[in-house]
Amino acid sequence: MIQSLTSGNPTKLIIQFTIPLLIGNIFQQLYSISDTIIVGRLLGVNSLAAVGSTGPLFFLITAITIGFTAGLTVITAQRFGAGDEEGVRKSAAASIVISTIYTLSVSFIMLGLITPILKLMNVPQEIFTEAKAFISMITMGLIMIVFYNLLANIIRALGDSKTPLYFLIFSALLNIVLNYILIKYFGFGVEGSALGTIISLSISVICCYFYIIKKYPLLHLHKSDWKLDWNFCKQHIIIALPMGIQFSIIALSSIVMQSVCNTFGPTTIAAFTSAMRIEQVATQPMASFGIAMATYTAQNYGAGYIGRIKRGVFNCSMISLGISVVMGILMYTVGENMVGIFIKDHNEAVISQAQAYLNISVLFYFFLGQIFIYRNALQGFGKPIIPLISSVAELLMRSFAAIVLAAHIGYIGVCIASPIAWVGGGIVVSIGYYYTLRQISKQYCAQKPTLCKN
Repeated sequence: MIQSLTSGNPTKLIIQFTIPLLIGNIFQQLYSISDTIIVGRLLGVNSLAAVGSTGPLFFLITAITIGFTAGLTVITAQRFGAGDEEGVRKSAAASIVISTIYTLSVSFIMLGLITPILKLMNVPQEIFTEAKAFISMITMGLIMIVFYNLLANIIRALGDSKTPLYFLIFSALLNIVLNYILIKYFGFGVEGSALGTIISLSISVICCYFYIIKKYPLLHLHKSDWKLDWNFCKQHIIIALPMGIQFSIIALSSIVMQSVCNTFGPTTIAAFTSAMRIEQVATQPMASFGIAMATYTAQNYGAGYIGRIKRGVFNCSMISLGISVVMGILMYTVGENMVGIFIKDHNEAVISQAQAYLNISVLFYFFLGQIFIYRNALQGFGKPIIPLISSVAELLMRSFAAIVLAAHIGYIGVCIASPIAWVGGGIVVSIGYYYTLRQISKQYCAQKPTLCKN
C-alpha cells in the first residue's frame, strides 16, 4: 500500500515502515544462511570454506547493486513526497534503463576478473575450484539481483515496505527448498546453492512486476515516460553512483579481511564465515531502521519538512542504541549455540574462533547502528559524498587493522578490524550529517519557517 511519511507521528511511522523491512531483511539473510548450513552439513567443511571464501566477493556484487538501485530511487521518493506523479513515473523509467546498462557492464567485468580476484584473495588451492564455480554462477544471475532490488526500492520509495516483503519471504523459503534438492538429490555441489538463489530471486522479480502492473496505477509507465531526459538521468546517476561506490568500498574492506582470514586455513575460514552469518542477522534491526530512514528523509525532504526529519533521525538513533544493547546481550549468551548450527560435527576449533569474533564485535554495535541511521539520512537528502567519505575511512581503517594487526597478533587482529572501522566511520558520518542538516535548515527555514516546525 502506498503511504506518505510526511504526516503523522514520525516515530510510529518509522517503526511501522521498518517492521516489514526487518522481516524482509531477515528472510533475505536466509539466502546466505541456508547456503551456509546446507553446504556445510551436506558437503562438508571444505565446501563451506569455499562458499565462505567468496562471501565478500558475493557481497561486493550485491552491495554495489543495492547501493546503486537505492540511489536511483532517492529521486523517486523525493518526487513522491513533492506530489509529482509524472516525476515518479519518469524516475522509474530512467532507473530501469540505467539499471539495464549497469547490469550488462558489471556482469561482463566480473566474469572476466573472477579468477585473478580469487587468487588475490588468497583462496586456498584445495577449495579454489568450488569457490570459482559458486561465484561464477552468482555473477551470471546478477540481472535478477539487480531487478529485484530495483523494483523493491521503487515500491519502498512510495512508502510501501510490505509488498516486497511478501515476495521475498516466498522466494527465501523456495531458495531453501531448491538448495537442498539441487545439492542432495541432483548432486550439483556448491553450484546448486548458487542456482537455487538465482531461481528463487527470478520468481520474486516476476511476482513484483505483475503485482505492480495490477496494483500500482501510479507506476504504469506511459510512452512519454520513456522519452528520457539525459539531464534527469544524470541527476539519478549523481546520487546512485557514489552510493554504489560507497557500498563497494564497504565490500572491498570485507574482501581484504577475508583475504587475510584465508591465510589461516579452512578451519578459520569456516569459523569466520559462521560468525559473519550470525552477525548479519544480529545487525538486521539496525540496518532496517537505516533503510527506513532513507525513504523517510527523502519524502520529507521533497516536501520540505526539515523539522520532521530532525525528530525522526534522533528518535531512530535512540531506538538503534537500545537494539545494539539487546543484540550484544544475545550474542554473548547464545552465540556459541548458533555457531554449532553451521557445522556437521561439533568442531571446537571452529566454534571457539567464531565466538571470539562475536564477543569482540558486539561491544561496538552502537557505532554500527549510528552509521546506518546517519548514512541513510544523508542519502535521503540526496547528499551521497559524505557517506562515501565515511566508507573510504572504514575501508582504510579495516584494511590497516586486518593486515597489520593480524600479522602481529593473528586471528584476533581480524576480529577487531571491523569495530575499529565502525568507530571511525561513525564519527565521520555523524559529523557530516549534523553539518549538512545545519546547512539545509538555514536554507529552508529562511524561506519557509513554518515547515521547519513540522
